[in-house]
Amino acid sequence: MPKLNQIVAVEKGVKSRVYGDITELHKTSQKPDLYVGFVKTYEKRDEEGEDLPQERKKVQQNAEDVLKRTSELLTELFDVTAAKDFANCDARADVAINGQVLLRDVPVPFLLFLEKQITDIRTFVDKLPTLDESEDWTADPNSGLFKTPETKTHRTKKVQRPLVLYPHSTEHPAQTQLVTEDVIAGYWCTVKHSGAIPVPRKQALLTRIEALLHAVKFAREQANSVDAPNKEIGRTLFEYLFA
Repeated sequence: MPKLNQIVAVEKGVKSRVYGDITELHKTSQKPDLYVGFVKTYEKRDEEGEDLPQERKKVQQNAEDVLKRTSELLTELFDVTAAKDFANCDARADVAINGQVLLRDVPVPFLLFLEKQITDIRTFVDKLPTLDESEDWTADPNSGLFKTPETKTHRTKKVQRPLVLYPHSTEHPAQTQLVTEDVIAGYWCTVKHSGAIPVPRKQALLTRIEALLHAVKFAREQANSVDAPNKEIGRTLFEYLFA
């Protein structure tokens, strides 16, 4: 008796081959000319008439043969699928991490669902933004966000003042020139906030997700090791359908 994982391994190939062959049979069934043939013989009117060769068109397809081949192909597919689905009813396993059982007696279909969902969760978490590690962040319990220490930067403005080039004398008046200077006008006090998660937190989440994903895959393989029953469902169905 084959194992469920062996049935699962061959099911895809059987489906592909059977569907391909059924498609070709279906195409031929839509070509009525393939099912028609004839034999024409010529009878001359008298002995002086000419002899003409026989004309023949061979029937290339037989509907009963097509039905028989169709039933053979689909019987194989039905039996493989039935063996898998019936075995899946009994195929169960625990999902455990480091000896701790999280889920008990989980059936294979749900394990497959879990595997897909956890893979998607891993992608989702992996795309979450993380805090800029060049900054010092602390959790702010009031806002639920992270914040940095306050930083102060000055703001400048341009002012003009006279620059004495030559002082006043009895001979010449003072000569001055306006020059522009940057002077501090005030200060910006900045506190940055972020709703991202710390890098260690993200790494811890991904580690736990990976551990659960491995546990689900292990449980699936364990569940798939059960025996798959031999089912002859296809033969019963097609003996009725094409009788």
